[in-house]
Amino acid sequence: MVVVKDVLKQKVQTTNQITGQSKWLALATVMVTMFFASMDQTIVSTAIPTIIGDLQGFSLYAWVFGAYMLTSAVTVPIYGKLSDVYGRKPFYIFGLVMFGVGSAICGQAVTMTELVLARGLQGIGAGAMMSMPRATVGDIFNPKERGRWMGVMGAVFGLSSIIGPAVGGWITGTFSWRWVFYINLPLAVLAIIGVVLSLPKVRADEQVKIDWLGSALLVTGLIPILLGFTWAGTKYALTSPMELTLLGSGAIMLVLFIWYERKASDPIITPILFQNRIFSTSLILGILVSMAMFGSVMFLPLFIQGVIGLNARESGLVMSPMMISFIVGSIISGQIMTKTGKYRLLSHISAAAIVLGTILLMTMDINTGYPTVIVNMVVLGLGVGSLMPLLNIAVQNAFPYRIMGTVNSTQQFVASLGGVIASPIFGSILSLGFQDRFSATLPDKIKELPGDMSRLDPQTLLTGQAQQAIADQFARFGVAGQEMYHQLLHAVKVSLAAGISNLFEVGLVFAVLCFISTFFLPERALQGDEYYRDSKE
Repeated sequence: MVVVKDVLKQKVQTTNQITGQSKWLALATVMVTMFFASMDQTIVSTAIPTIIGDLQGFSLYAWVFGAYMLTSAVTVPIYGKLSDVYGRKPFYIFGLVMFGVGSAICGQAVTMTELVLARGLQGIGAGAMMSMPRATVGDIFNPKERGRWMGVMGAVFGLSSIIGPAVGGWITGTFSWRWVFYINLPLAVLAIIGVVLSLPKVRADEQVKIDWLGSALLVTGLIPILLGFTWAGTKYALTSPMELTLLGSGAIMLVLFIWYERKASDPIITPILFQNRIFSTSLILGILVSMAMFGSVMFLPLFIQGVIGLNARESGLVMSPMMISFIVGSIISGQIMTKTGKYRLLSHISAAAIVLGTILLMTMDINTGYPTVIVNMVVLGLGVGSLMPLLNIAVQNAFPYRIMGTVNSTQQFVASLGGVIASPIFGSILSLGFQDRFSATLPDKIKELPGDMSRLDPQTLLTGQAQQAIADQFARFGVAGQEMYHQLLHAVKVSLAAGISNLFEVGLVFAVLCFISTFFLPERALQGDEYYRDSKE
């Protein structure tokens, strides 16, 4: 069998390492780019109720995020492969331009369909902004030093998640939801200026073909599966002909994708990378941790607003404790790896914290107070924050510098699939769990009222306007109506707590599998400058 590293050495040439004063400008540019790219997601999340109300497209709610995630995920490995040959600079610029164009079109959208398509275009640019930063850090620092700076990058991500909701709420309330997208334009211009000034231009002697067919097979496999998980149990039964067709056709296309990639001369995902145990184990861990935390990040605000009763418009920062602990975990993890040069024991501890945090979240119910939720979020945030940069460093340390872009992008692409798949799965679990408990909890006298109160969507009750509209309906029945209204809200809270608890039960399965998988992660001492120079030769 051909040794993996020998094959990889023949694939791509080495990019230029960034040295001297330029590396600090390059690092600052990377941080700014990563900051506003990740903040865009949380800003949009805050504005989405207003957007849905304006464009009247609740049925396409999931696709506002799904289109962005799908196109960004598919383009990540393409950017990574090409950047190893042509350097990071042209793809940074292309990604920033596409992200800006997509943002401008999003701001001009007059229907939800237009917004979803524009978000897909925005995601094409985001793919570059997501894949380039980690590789650029590798251009600047040796494997051992990267631990510290990967931790800082994780802190930037956490900080953007804290600031994003507040900025999004302020922009939406003060100006318009359209400015949530327009605000990206000046930031993109500043980032492009930083890229032009700080990143070197690389002259390539080798030509690389883009794997368009592989990309098409991947997209046509993921889209029906994403639709199938979104509609399962809500619009269609899991065993219905439509569901079987969607999931079956998607699976067939993904099998064809894997078959084609094994034979392609320049595959979008290099199959030989998976022969490295550190790489393959890190990918499994990345998918598991993504799926374990996804339910928390996406649905904890729903629990905090719908069950505990905090108003998102007033508090705005309900996820701040988790994001702050994420920042702390990232920084501490990076410092430990830089100081010790090791990561395996730290991976066990980090995964154990994820399991503990998920268990704590799973025990929450209608009587849980916000201080308890804060403690639970902090535990989970510390675990996730310390594990994610660890996986990046372990993989970068296992391969030659010359293929860093390919390795990083493949790792990030596979891990992002966890979020793409988890989104509709957790959404369906929540919807089914809520409706089952709501139908059983709601008093019969309320079910008999006009309007079929037993089929309410919990998210429609999170705004003050929606609650007031329903309260006005019950007010017509006098004192008895007020009592029924409070019974309705109680049933919503109980049912919402039950549905979200089901999510955390599923998340616990992924968390436990993540912890077990850390024991299969090989240890390889993080290398310093000597290795860094050798790997470029």
